Amino acid sequence: MKALFPYHLLLVLLAAISLSCGSSDNPLQPSNDNIMEIRGADLSSVPYIRNKGVEYLNENGNIENILSVLERYSMNTVRLRIWHSPGDGNSGLNQVKNFANEARSFGMKILLDVHYSDTWADPGNQTPPEKWDGLSYPVLLDSVYDYTNKLMLEIQPDLIQIGNEINSGILFPYGEFPDNEDQFLTILDTAIHAVRSQDSLCKIILHFAGFEESDWFFGVVDTLDYDVMALSYYPIWHGKDLNSLSDAIAGLVSDYERQILIAETAYPFTLDWNDLTNNIVGQEDQLILPDYEAIPIGQRNFLSKIFEILGDQQEGLGVCYWGGEMVAYDGPESTNGSDWENQALFSFENRAVPAIQVFDNILK
Repeated sequence: MKALFPYHLLLVLLAAISLSCGSSDNPLQPSNDNIMEIRGADLSSVPYIRNKGVEYLNENGNIENILSVLERYSMNTVRLRIWHSPGDGNSGLNQVKNFANEARSFGMKILLDVHYSDTWADPGNQTPPEKWDGLSYPVLLDSVYDYTNKLMLEIQPDLIQIGNEINSGILFPYGEFPDNEDQFLTILDTAIHAVRSQDSLCKIILHFAGFEESDWFFGVVDTLDYDVMALSYYPIWHGKDLNSLSDAIAGLVSDYERQILIAETAYPFTLDWNDLTNNIVGQEDQLILPDYEAIPIGQRNFLSKIFEILGDQQEGLGVCYWGGEMVAYDGPESTNGSDWENQALFSFENRAVPAIQVFDNILK
């Protein structure tokens, strides 16, 4: 393990300075009037991490429900992934439903991220649930409709994502894209109809990883009845040029006249580790330098910049931070713990970091 930089001392100082400043002194105050509807974070692993005995601390170092901490800083949306039949129950229906209800008790909206898989779905992995193995295509469509309909009834989300990072399709090989473009579109349309049959106000999201080729992708799906274009943006995978990201977002809004959301983003507050699990971001060449260093202020300013880019668009719906809960949950010697603890919204002491202030600052 790398030697830990004493950044916790900096966190305390930053919190004291930031909380004592009025909005007129706040360098993070956006330059536009769009406060955005979605100020969120993906907190899908909270139930799992809680079961490990981990507790989160507020900015003062006191134990507090993670939802309570973030709600006080004006976070208003929790994004939750759901897997069809996970072997251990994590991110399954019962767990997600219970945590969604808890989040709702704090006034949070629920953004349901449906993977249509028993495990992670992303551009390279769109494996159908095991229970759907070998289904004929017509029966698969029925299963998609029934499952989506069930999720709407059980969880009643405010927003729903039809698939996760579906750049290359969904439910391979049935909806592999672009080879099976017609089936890809029909699968999405089937799920969309299931949502609309239950709740005409629930916003439907289609999600693309990155922004290169996003214009082509959203052109293909433009005939579908959905509401929100969503992007993932991580500098390590999608490039460090924030101007290009901004231009791409502006182009999508202009071309397709839909709301747009950054459904996933994250940035480190340090390059150190807090367990022995290799972190995904751990080198300076993965950062946007010199503007955004891997320090608490750098993480905070990066998130503020992403909100600013979305806020520059009238159709900018908002931002969801990914992995805000992903502290080192399995002990300092674990080689199978968190690979994200240096990008969480809580420090190596599990204490809220200055980046949470951004949710509040955009309202001032």
